[in-house]
Amino acid sequence: MPVAQRYSEATDQPQIEQVPLSHLSIEVGHFYLKDIARDIDKVRAEFRRIVPLVRAFIESAKVQYGNDVRVSTCYLIDDYFQPDTSPSDILGKLLAAAEEAGLGIDYLARESGCHQISRFDRGESRGEPIPVAEMVAARIVAEPAPPDNGSRPPTAESGWLCNGRRSSDHDHDQVQAMRNRTYRPPEEFGRREHSLFLDVELWSNRTAETRWSCMFLAAVWHLLRLGMLRYNGAAVVDPQPQHGETWPRRWDEVPPVIQLNPAAQPFAAYRTLSMLPKSYIGIEHAVRVVLDHLDLDDAVLAQIIDRANAEGVSVSRKISDRLSHLLLDGA
Repeated sequence: MPVAQRYSEATDQPQIEQVPLSHLSIEVGHFYLKDIARDIDKVRAEFRRIVPLVRAFIESAKVQYGNDVRVSTCYLIDDYFQPDTSPSDILGKLLAAAEEAGLGIDYLARESGCHQISRFDRGESRGEPIPVAEMVAARIVAEPAPPDNGSRPPTAESGWLCNGRRSSDHDHDQVQAMRNRTYRPPEEFGRREHSLFLDVELWSNRTAETRWSCMFLAAVWHLLRLGMLRYNGAAVVDPQPQHGETWPRRWDEVPPVIQLNPAAQPFAAYRTLSMLPKSYIGIEHAVRVVLDHLDLDDAVLAQIIDRANAEGVSVSRKISDRLSHLLLDGA
């Protein structure tokens, strides 16, 4: 069990910090770090293909939000699962490929920042990191399968979250009834005619430290991009300008979110669009399941909806409705 307490804003009623918001945050592709290191030509070619797509979505956003639409772009580095790589070997190649392709990346983020966010000031880390993943995990409200027989540990203990009733949940009933065990399929809650059942592993405890899954960190990533997370009322993301022309040799020396473009619109936005390889369709399905089971801070939710209404922007209370995806072939 990764969390020992619930992170809540309700106890002390802190003032909720306002977060600057764009209308749309566009994630411009994704590559494994080994691909960036070994096959930069592939990265450059994919960035060239993405450039006109970004332009098209900006034009579409103008139709929806007006000519003064605020759009920012971002790229997520998956350093959490590849910590043995060096920023100095990766980031220079990645950003040079983007520049050569004509792709503007406003913000560069580290996946480790979806685990915990370190505060940076003038390029130096300071203070204790914010336990972002634990904060989000503490807000998961799993749906109990009716009737719940307690045959499987709850999500907080098992690290698994599903969108229905598992087939194994029937086992206890059959043993109690002294019947021969027969297979009963899983069932999706709220299904129409047929089920699309998904069981998501959120974390594991292979070592003394919790190991968060890619699916769960991706859900946190969307929450950060939507400006939905606060810690004691304060925003958890504080994009830092790039300091110097060289990159550190350790990822923990790189700020969680870097603002590469000084003139960029805000990092967080009312909606997100992720341009990802089609192999990520399963991960993004899992993301929606996780987001649909979160009891997010009502004050933060209300604040963003009120701000959207003041701008004449329609924002759904359901977080997963604010996500859009473009799945790319051949990436």
